[in-house]
Amino acid sequence: MLERFDELTTAHVADACLRVGLPVRTVSLTAVTGGRVAGRVLPVQHVGSVDVFLEAFESAAEGDVLVIDNGGRRDEACAGDMVALEAKAAGLSGVVIWGLHRDTVDIQAIGLPVFSLGAMPTGPLRLDPQPADALLTATIGEWTVTRDDVVLGDEDGVLFVPADRIGELFDLAESIRDTERRQAAEIRPGRSLREQVRFAEYLTARAADPSLTFRQHLRAVKGAVEE
Repeated sequence: MLERFDELTTAHVADACLRVGLPVRTVSLTAVTGGRVAGRVLPVQHVGSVDVFLEAFESAAEGDVLVIDNGGRRDEACAGDMVALEAKAAGLSGVVIWGLHRDTVDIQAIGLPVFSLGAMPTGPLRLDPQPADALLTATIGEWTVTRDDVVLGDEDGVLFVPADRIGELFDLAESIRDTERRQAAEIRPGRSLREQVRFAEYLTARAADPSLTFRQHLRAVKGAVEE
């Protein structure tokens, strides 16, 4: 999965989701290591102790991505170098944190892709009760994900997609990527994007039919800019 995603971006796949009518489940997270990640979601809800991560690793499969729900908290770091190192040893392909991390330098040395909202030196100062579904679901931003989802991450952020639609979405994302690359190649020698997507025709058609959207026009002329 990661090998195929290496030729794409989260933007391409997000546009593919929009094209087929799937919710575009994205969140803005920063790559701590500058890496890319693609794998099945291994969800976990953090309540103040790393033991829930170790428990999750007991059922992890090769290539899974640990997705940590820490409620988007910015008053504590919920994972650091030991979690990243253990995740790597367990065969995981990355860690996604809806919250903060710490031990940035050590995480970068480990090399496992880690995404988070930012860094903070302080670890948890609390220990809350563990929910019954702590290893079944994770809420990241406004999205709740499970092991039926795949997470993709790159320099633009993180995207969640249904695992059973990943092949279809990759196919469509590759088509969108190829169209955009052709368009970019024509802009450089002087053929504007407006000319390529017949923008003047769109303005004329919209004047006659105000309900016409640019996305509808793009699909008709087989262009790609927005999705």
